[in-house]
Amino acid sequence: MKESWKPGTMINPLPAVLVTCGDTPEKWNMITVAWTGTICTDPAMCYISVRPERASYPVIERTMEFTINLTTEEMARATDWAGVRSGRDYDKWKETGLTPIPGEKVKSPTIEESPLSIECRVKRIERLGSHSMFIAEVLGVRADSRFIDKETGKFDLEKAGLIAYSHGAYHKLGPAIGKFGFSVQKRK
Repeated sequence: MKESWKPGTMINPLPAVLVTCGDTPEKWNMITVAWTGTICTDPAMCYISVRPERASYPVIERTMEFTINLTTEEMARATDWAGVRSGRDYDKWKETGLTPIPGEKVKSPTIEESPLSIECRVKRIERLGSHSMFIAEVLGVRADSRFIDKETGKFDLEKAGLIAYSHGAYHKLGPAIGKFGFSVQKRK
């Protein structure tokens, strides 16, 4: 039997990402975001949702750019720290030990330790209540060559050790249980 609850944001797990922003090294910042996702394939578009009181919010609003950096088990402590401390009070780069590298398509940095970084330009901001959604076009993707299969050229996210966020906790992703279309493939 199911119980009825009040409306809430119960879609879990979500990716735990570090969003980087800022147009000069002195203004570079990062923010932990779990409310992010894909919107469209062609053109490639995604979104992040951020509370206006966060230090990164006015930076993204001013520059209209950001970079989504996927996070790993090794980055879990830094990911959490960047989400509970403010860039107004701390130099998050120094405190987390993460390494900023200049973006290729945007002025916001990417994180060297991230296995995959997605450079974005904001197309529209939807003010929705507690959060605003930054709807963005993907301008470029930077992949860590350690996770690219030399024979197939495919990126192996499973090897990267990505983490997800669910109900206030960070989780490791488990092994694949199937691939797209496996339920309808003919058996040999």
